[in-house]
Amino acid sequence: MPPATASPAARPLADRLRCLALPLLLAAFILLGTVYAVVTPLFEVSDELWHYPMVKTLADGQGLPVQDPANPGPWRQEGSQPPLYYAVMALATSWIDTSDMAAVRWVNPHADNGLITADGNNNILIHTAREQWPWTGTVLAVRLIRILSVLLAAGTVYCTYRLALEALPGRGDLALAAAGFVAFTPMFVFISASVNNDTLAITLSTATLWLMARWVCAAAPPRPSAWVVMGALLGGAALSKSSALGLWPLAALALVAGELLRAPGGLRAWRALVRALLLPVLVMYAVALALSGWWFVRNFQLYGDWLGWNAFLAVVGARPHPATLLQLWGERVGFVQAYWGLFGGVSVPLPGWVYTALTLLAGAALLGLIIAAVSLSRGQRAIDQRGAVVWGLLLAHLSLVMVGLLRWTSLTWASQGRLVFPAIAVVSLLLAAGLARLWRGLPALAVAALALLTAMVPFTVIAPHYAPPPPLTAGALSAIPHPLSAGTADFGGELRLLGYDVAADAAQPGQVLRLTLYWQSLIAMDRNWSIFVHVVDDAGVILAQRDRYPGQGALATTLLPPGATWADAYVIPIPEAAYAPVSATLQVGLYDLADGARAPLADGAEALVLAPVSVLARPLVTVAGLGPIPNPFGHNFANQIELVGYDLDRRSLRPGETLRVTLFWRALRPVAVNYSVFVHVRGLGETLWGGQDGWPQQGDAPTSTWRAGDVIRDIYAVIVKPDTPPGQYDVEVGLYDAAGVRLQALADDGRPTDLDFVYLSRVRVTP
Repeated sequence: MPPATASPAARPLADRLRCLALPLLLAAFILLGTVYAVVTPLFEVSDELWHYPMVKTLADGQGLPVQDPANPGPWRQEGSQPPLYYAVMALATSWIDTSDMAAVRWVNPHADNGLITADGNNNILIHTAREQWPWTGTVLAVRLIRILSVLLAAGTVYCTYRLALEALPGRGDLALAAAGFVAFTPMFVFISASVNNDTLAITLSTATLWLMARWVCAAAPPRPSAWVVMGALLGGAALSKSSALGLWPLAALALVAGELLRAPGGLRAWRALVRALLLPVLVMYAVALALSGWWFVRNFQLYGDWLGWNAFLAVVGARPHPATLLQLWGERVGFVQAYWGLFGGVSVPLPGWVYTALTLLAGAALLGLIIAAVSLSRGQRAIDQRGAVVWGLLLAHLSLVMVGLLRWTSLTWASQGRLVFPAIAVVSLLLAAGLARLWRGLPALAVAALALLTAMVPFTVIAPHYAPPPPLTAGALSAIPHPLSAGTADFGGELRLLGYDVAADAAQPGQVLRLTLYWQSLIAMDRNWSIFVHVVDDAGVILAQRDRYPGQGALATTLLPPGATWADAYVIPIPEAAYAPVSATLQVGLYDLADGARAPLADGAEALVLAPVSVLARPLVTVAGLGPIPNPFGHNFANQIELVGYDLDRRSLRPGETLRVTLFWRALRPVAVNYSVFVHVRGLGETLWGGQDGWPQQGDAPTSTWRAGDVIRDIYAVIVKPDTPPGQYDVEVGLYDAAGVRLQALADDGRPTDLDFVYLSRVRVTP
């Protein structure tokens, strides 16, 4: 039976659908990107809070800022970024009056930015009615830049499709799938729909890769106009983000490879090859340097660094210790999350099962690539020379991006998978090729699933996270578990605590206490009150606390109408090293962060005691010859020494008195170095109010004499300075060698952390 063929009428339809596939994909991406641009509240995207002021300062004609770590300005570290994206967006929005930026850019002073919390407070800004339609001023400028950025990012989708056709000629289905993976990666859409210089850098990087692939695959050498275009792409990419500099040597390699592949009869004589390449290379790099060279010269003149990275690090902050590969591997979960989708200030996650599914998808693609590689090695499949060179360039680009990111992340906290997006076209092409090796229809199915996920995210993840708490219904008011009598919990006559609920009245160190507060505003307020919830022990020490604006951080009290009601949930972690067992109370109060003023209760008290709670001791660990270890916990210093417990002779003292701190150390292995121990009483701003340093047991038990498994009791007498003001102070402990280098702390799984000390319990200094 002959194979079925499409009817004459059906064949043109199928051809038309194939022709429409890419325009439809681009339209879908632009539509989704616009939805993200509109639904995501202003400045609730990674670093948009600082990217936009760079646009504004250029739009206002103020020129490029000079970085000053002591006064970083509203752009903070982004003032060190190459300026092309900001200049383009400044040109597009210079006609808009953005003098209201300070009012729109109302920063949440308590925001848990970059942290995934159980009780919200991740909103970077306090959002007001200014953000609603019709848009004006700063809101209009930011929304317009977001939409223009989406259009720019559509170029990445298009160039990915064209690049894939060069890498996999004749496989239009895989090219469309690769472009689909780019278009429907939720995090890529999210970043593309924001004010962020990554968007232009990613688009130009992808276009550069496409042109390189064309040079390799073309039957004729590139024309002089193509040399100029490549130079412009290289210069523009470098003037968008410094990480694009890795493309510069690859462009020369692509030129050389294409010339060698076109050489009749094999390799040309080296002289002929040099003559053929010299002019293209000179033109290409001359154009690139003409566009971007001034930026690097400026950096060197201002900061003594061609890239300006030292100024960037001085503002954003460097890790106390350069991260090792093991430490970065320990940060892989957040890295992967931030590739697929970790929204807000990398603090609003997708549901956990989504990451699991996407990891399985990536694993399946990797399996397919391994199968393909084995087939190639065994000669079961073939790849032509041009295809091999194109893939080599793509993998080299991905490798350079990863190496650069590893280097940068080792210096500062930047373990975010979205920073791989300059190579997202390569990653997406690998996903499509790997999945197709398992089953031809799998890439299309995966892209469809990603498209559905990406379309749902704005309405099921992003918008709900920033929605203010709903007013309490009559039923909810009557069902408050612990209602408070009217007038007994009125703070300054402005806010009334209607009642509360405590999920449990006890917790161990390392666990959490869950509390819900029910509030009502009494008047129109002229102060923005912060709410504090403290766990205060019987010595008056604050064991744990949670400070934030009302409504999970989303509400500012000056915006609340009289009579507004809401429920506020708190999850209060008890520190791992908290002193226990102790009796404590939950206390709540209001204060104005601007001047520290507190809202008093009717009886003049500044905090309301809600309920008693107990901080329970962990199961005791008994050591032969020492007995039970108080406050047992484990804090590993460099896999050499572990602090396994501690004790304090008091938790409240006066200036000039002595705090007796007993430490219990365990040697994890024989220690070759004599380390000194420090015990410090620290205040705000790292002020030292007391301390003692020395070898363990006043020199009688130097660490070089410890054997693996030894447990040592070590006592320190810390005199608190006579001029210490009343307040709460941290007690910190660590070890250092003769050169002053501290031992780095390790996480429970053995990976290094950024810490080189441990906090014990706080102590209270009274007048």
